[in-house]
Amino acid sequence: MKKSIQYQLSFMMFLEFFIWGGWFVTLGSFLGNNLSATGAETGMAYSTQSWGAIIAPFIIGLIADKFFNAEKILGVLHLVGAVLMYQMSQSTEFATFYPYVLGYMIAYMPTLALVNSVSFNQMKDPAKEFPLVRVFGTIGWILAGLIISFVFKWDSIENIGNGLLSNTFTMVAIASGILGVFSFTLPKTPPKGKGEKTSISDILGLDALKLLKDRNFLVFFLSSVLICIPLAFYYQNISPFLTEYKVENSTAWASIGQISEVGFMLLLPFFFKKYGFKKTILFGMLAWGIRYALFAYGNAGDLFFMLVIGIALHGICYDFFFVSGQIYTDSKAGDKVKSAAQGLITLATYGIGMLVGFWVAGNIVDKNLLAEGTHSWQDVWMFPALFAIGVLIFFAVLFKNEKVEYKA
Repeated sequence: MKKSIQYQLSFMMFLEFFIWGGWFVTLGSFLGNNLSATGAETGMAYSTQSWGAIIAPFIIGLIADKFFNAEKILGVLHLVGAVLMYQMSQSTEFATFYPYVLGYMIAYMPTLALVNSVSFNQMKDPAKEFPLVRVFGTIGWILAGLIISFVFKWDSIENIGNGLLSNTFTMVAIASGILGVFSFTLPKTPPKGKGEKTSISDILGLDALKLLKDRNFLVFFLSSVLICIPLAFYYQNISPFLTEYKVENSTAWASIGQISEVGFMLLLPFFFKKYGFKKTILFGMLAWGIRYALFAYGNAGDLFFMLVIGIALHGICYDFFFVSGQIYTDSKAGDKVKSAAQGLITLATYGIGMLVGFWVAGNIVDKNLLAEGTHSWQDVWMFPALFAIGVLIFFAVLFKNEKVEYKA
């Protein structure tokens, strides 16, 4: 791969995740402070990610793989996203905000697959070259948080009270417009399935359902769906939780999770090879329980270190479960259903699992609303902590030891 193309792809990845990290983390605080949204309404807004994940395979399978170049669809979707994001910045009530955020996530979620397609199409050795490109996505997410906290200070306690978090949507709208235009300059990625017939079963990965006949894979599949319920609590509540505790630079603090994600990704091969798949998964689940317990009993004073450790555990929570799960799924699926199996897991987790998780999280938050407008966060966080331990026990008892080769 030419250096010039590598720079193009790296910039594409940087903007792709700068866009996501530039508004998704602070969404909960924006909704509560700017739009006076309830926990249930906040759950509805976050669940648009799941609806986008459910609809994305149809856009990719029926359009991107059949008729148009991936980079052109990427450009159009981000230009549409820029308009919708600007409309979100102008919304003053949840009823008008929700249709825009739903439309935006339906447009954005397919781009996660499209940037990968554009990248892989230019690589001779993806295993070696892709990480060098993808890491700029993580850098983009982190930088978005640092800009919000340290450059513009939109997430300061004073500015949140003044409603300045709406500026995050304007910033992201500009970035989305830039990526939309830039996408048309990317290397051409023509549709690979042009002229071929594609069924709904192919698009949704339903051919991989036969893997569920395997007891271990079924247990893993169900555990993957269930663990997304506590995962939803984190995405939906971390910003309003830190804000309510009057933590300054909360978005920057939250970006520690992405930094740790990079670090623990480097440790994963060692841990996976030494302890095996089952123990790696169990360790990831245990980290979920520990992090939420830390959130429940920590505070913004002398126990603030507990909140920081809880955020930093994101790398273990995500890498040790989800990346290990992708490796396991790849090992179980044959060549014919390999892509279908990964698609099915994505649909089940980010689609169904997170959809349920955001709904549960919204209702739990509402039930723990106090008279003065704050929340009993200890009770909020103990629910996902105990739920994660329950999933851990379920997996530990029912999943039989199985040797899985690490192939990242």
